[in-house]
Amino acid sequence: MLMEERFAAILKILVEKPAVTVAELTGLLDTSESTIRRDLAALHNMGKLHKVHGGATAIDADYAAKDDDVASRQELHADEKKRIGRFAASLIEKDDFVYIDAGTTTEAMLAFITEKRAVFVTNGTVHAKKLVQHGCRAFVLGGEIKLATEAVVGTEALESLRKYNFTKGFFGTNGVHLEMGYSTPDVPEALVKQEAMRKCRACFVLADAAKFGRIAPVTFGQLADATVITTRLEEQELQGYTNVWEVDRT
Repeated sequence: MLMEERFAAILKILVEKPAVTVAELTGLLDTSESTIRRDLAALHNMGKLHKVHGGATAIDADYAAKDDDVASRQELHADEKKRIGRFAASLIEKDDFVYIDAGTTTEAMLAFITEKRAVFVTNGTVHAKKLVQHGCRAFVLGGEIKLATEAVVGTEALESLRKYNFTKGFFGTNGVHLEMGYSTPDVPEALVKQEAMRKCRACFVLADAAKFGRIAPVTFGQLADATVITTRLEEQELQGYTNVWEVDRT
């Protein structure tokens, strides 16, 4: 396949989905990984896409106006989420009182939790079920269920949170941005995230590489409010505004 044909194919794929990995493109285009990386670098320099660690995002993917459904998001950056989740789960210690936010990246940590003496609270309906199946003691917030993210939100959820004081909290996000902080498309979900972060002694935001530089409509926290757990960070200037733990560098 000629270089121009590969460029057109890559851009066509990014029209259909907001983010794609090098591994996906290698398989779809039957091309070597080194060639795909060079193509992404060239298209990035041309302003056609944004090159991120492990893949690329579409130009208009920088603004996350809505939540994709859980099934769609589970397929994106699955390997990255698994590595992030494994590291996050290792931070849970005996007698921790832990909040786990709804989301596919936080869901990835559940299978790696080994500390069964911790107690868990979540607003993720699937998270609550998996925690109990995993042998953990877990509570789920009451309130309205948001289908797209399988999250419990609303006034009742906020009231539930106000009685808790967590040692650690693990959060998902749609965007991590230098000026706009952590953001998500939905106001009710942002309010739950914001209140839960306020009730945690230590907050951790779990974010794959595609989340960096993105902005969603509602900010629920500033960069300094949490430690970011990711795979490998390209935007090193963020290090000056918050702690960033890169699991692929450990």
